[in-house]
Amino acid sequence: MDSKKLALLCRELADNKKAENILVLDVRKLSSVTDFFVIASGTSQPHLRAIVEEIHSQLRDDHDLRPTRTDGGGSGSWVVLDYFDVIVHVMHTETRTRYDLEGLWGDARPLKPAKARKKKTPAGN
Repeated sequence: MDSKKLALLCRELADNKKAENILVLDVRKLSSVTDFFVIASGTSQPHLRAIVEEIHSQLRDDHDLRPTRTDGGGSGSWVVLDYFDVIVHVMHTETRTRYDLEGLWGDARPLKPAKARKKKTPAGN
């Protein structure tokens, strides 16, 4: 799976668990370390764990992908899943405000979410 598809999938998986303010930043022109950052907020420790577990387990089970490194699990307010070309940051709302990754990477281009497709309905319905 290419890095852009992986980043968008991580956004979708975070959204499955109602992550807030999900942002995908394209840092390919700014970083030699990774291609995309996915940044998502959670409102509590259980919420953070649910978001991280959704991303981790779905990528493992459906795509046989595992992070090369994970940091901040347990009681942390910032969990990082490093999938090499995509780094996922799941942060408590206050932690995200304090560290302001969006500001630090302000030159990065955000990827817009895919527009939801309208379902076709049979004529007359």
